[in-house]
Amino acid sequence: MFDLGRTLLQSVERSPGRTAIVDGARRFSYAQWARTVGAVQAGLAASGLRPGDHLLVVLQNRWEMAALHWACQFAGIVVTPLNWRAKGDEIDYCLADSGARALVWEAVVDAAVAQSQQARTVLRIGVGPVAGAQIQFEDWLAAPAEPTPVAGAEDLSLMLYTSGTTGKPKGVPRRHRVERAAALAHVAQNRYGDGECTLGVMPLYHTMGVRSLLALALVDGRFVCIPRFDAQQALAAIEGEGVTHLYLVPTLYHDLLAHPQFAATDVGSVRKLGFAGAPMHDALLQRLDKAFRPELFVNHYGSSEVYTFSINQRAVTKPGSAGRAGLNTRLRVVKLDSTDPGRVVAAGEEGQIVADLAGDEAFEGYHRRPDANAKSLHGGWYFTGDMGYVDAEGDLFVTGRVDDMIISGGENIAPVDIESVLSLHPAVDEVAVAGLPDPRWGQRVVAFVKLHANAAADADAATLDAHCRSSDLVNFKRPRDYVFVREIPKSPVGKVLRRKLQAGEYEALSPSQGSPSQGTS
Repeated sequence: MFDLGRTLLQSVERSPGRTAIVDGARRFSYAQWARTVGAVQAGLAASGLRPGDHLLVVLQNRWEMAALHWACQFAGIVVTPLNWRAKGDEIDYCLADSGARALVWEAVVDAAVAQSQQARTVLRIGVGPVAGAQIQFEDWLAAPAEPTPVAGAEDLSLMLYTSGTTGKPKGVPRRHRVERAAALAHVAQNRYGDGECTLGVMPLYHTMGVRSLLALALVDGRFVCIPRFDAQQALAAIEGEGVTHLYLVPTLYHDLLAHPQFAATDVGSVRKLGFAGAPMHDALLQRLDKAFRPELFVNHYGSSEVYTFSINQRAVTKPGSAGRAGLNTRLRVVKLDSTDPGRVVAAGEEGQIVADLAGDEAFEGYHRRPDANAKSLHGGWYFTGDMGYVDAEGDLFVTGRVDDMIISGGENIAPVDIESVLSLHPAVDEVAVAGLPDPRWGQRVVAFVKLHANAAADADAATLDAHCRSSDLVNFKRPRDYVFVREIPKSPVGKVLRRKLQAGEYEALSPSQGSPSQGTS
């Protein structure tokens, strides 16, 4: 199998004059892009980095980030990207954990780098005007050069860090062949054609962003950088670049539709939609289908560890379903209390979702974390920590994290089911459900609701409770409390942070704003 450096050279040789990367006014043809990547590869080598070294990169989704990613693929350096919002202690942890030889950052990260003790012990490379850099990235660009593949398919390509919403983040090393297989499957599962164009808005420290970058190169396509998400900028890029495919988390789709400029934007070039990272509730699915009329609407379910678990290419006609195993994957649902991948549950029974580690997209274990391996790797299968069930047709439904399960009065309750029902009320903009301590029931079901603007007069706790009663939601799953909030707390990639809701870390709206917090029994 090709390594990723040779993979990019395929596209350069096929389509040298085609546009590869766009970032604002900067545009690179594939031929120009290759020589830019080659210059960065040479700069890394001149700085003393060698095959197998880790390079910690803390940048937004700018062209320099993409160039560093590709240069590392040629050089055999393990690109190790980190959220550009990281604090000093997070940079410290990831530098020490990865053993990175060098750090690359931009001005927006200056304060965090200044707070990092570990940053003072490694080579410091600045992109743009930064404080304390020993080398400037821009100096490397003075001598464009053809890139030279040094890595092989078995070498490590990158190491992603999981979000670390509980405990320290875990490093997920991935090899060239695994990354290439995942990108090829992404092309097939999204039915990408020659020369597709996508928004490079999902961060390149996240598996969705990396997948978009690699997949677009495989089809000689165009990757349009959006350094940090801004709905107006994204809409302008969709129209101006003729974007053909969007691959976003549900939160960003929500923000695109909510922007005042959406109705005036020509989005007719967008033929395919894909989403991942979090469930998409029924109401948003319907709004997107009406707004874009896509020929393909795909729900991807996966992780950093195993890129694609499953796909549903009928996201609208079978809402809520994660579909069936992807091209490179085998899946099972096993007993919740078991670490035996052979204890498969019956159709319709809820259990933990597990994936075969022999799959082409699977990682081999966490970096320096035997404790995490002992928790998640059993009998050649990866235990995802996600709950779900397979219906009578053989399609998977993901019902939440094992840790998010609400146990109320002895009943197991998955938040996703309740959220989907509440999302269909016309006054509800966003909703998240969590279990809060209750002296009688153990936990009580609480719905945290963000209403549409000017909708407070149309919805209160009693109204939403009546909506749930009129649905097919069973009685014991109905929320017993409603809390109306200004925003639902989320991670940088759009995952709902239920732990913050459970800890009271949100802004509740006052009764004077039309938002009672007590539900009905």
